Amino acid sequence: MKIGIVGLGLIGGSLAIDLRSQGHQIFGISRKEITCKIALERKIVDLASTNSNILNETEIVFVCTPIKAIAPTIEQIIPHLHSQTIITDVGSVKQPVVETCSQLWANFVGGHPMAGTAESGIEAAQSNLFVDASYVFTPDKNTSPEAVERLKAIALSLNAVPYICDAKIHDRAVSWISHLPVMVSTSLITSCLSDEPEILQLAKQLASSGFRDTSRVGGGNPELGIMMAKYNRAELLRSLVKYRQSLDKVITLIEAENWDNLEQILQTNQQARPKFLN
Repeated sequence: MKIGIVGLGLIGGSLAIDLRSQGHQIFGISRKEITCKIALERKIVDLASTNSNILNETEIVFVCTPIKAIAPTIEQIIPHLHSQTIITDVGSVKQPVVETCSQLWANFVGGHPMAGTAESGIEAAQSNLFVDASYVFTPDKNTSPEAVERLKAIALSLNAVPYICDAKIHDRAVSWISHLPVMVSTSLITSCLSDEPEILQLAKQLASSGFRDTSRVGGGNPELGIMMAKYNRAELLRSLVKYRQSLDKVITLIEAENWDNLEQILQTNQQARPKFLN
């Protein structure tokens, strides 16, 4: 199969590596010549260019750009595509993307592979990034079932776990398990930085696995955090308010020295957490 990858960063590059290893012919598009050069040198793609005309024979195109660039990118590549080409994206917010892009291209299917690292760029691209990761597709009422099945098959070939759901439901769910944690983690780091220099210095020296785990997503790519907040604003605010209410409850229990009720919350969470970890 001839597959286009527009945006050769961590996700796009990693998709290219795995799909090319399966025998697909990969056509990569990047804004930067140096990225194209690296992708070719590392044999991540078969052909790379800053010009979208190399996509004219592709059957499927993955748009792996930041969320704000997805729709403009699709508008840019449309003149070079066959009418039956399937376009999908990898953005972490789906409803606004699907609403806009499905109007631009009838054969568009919203997608979100839930995998990544703290690194970014073509240099961070790696094989097997999607193994055991959830890969969500968010068709609307006009989406071709055949297009969804073809993308589902690709997800399975990556050893990912495909899910099909409504875009709005996706956005509410990821606000809890992806977008809220980024904001909570960011707030944790910001709070630490507000303490006195002597305390902060010691905290940095003592920080271990607990701080590493809870601060990781807050120390990631700032652009991704902004895109989550901007494009999933309503659902993120909803989850943040509920989180604040839970935090206020914990504060009240500690102030009142209500250790029994606090223990009940901790026990409930201890039992609930494994169910969130696939």
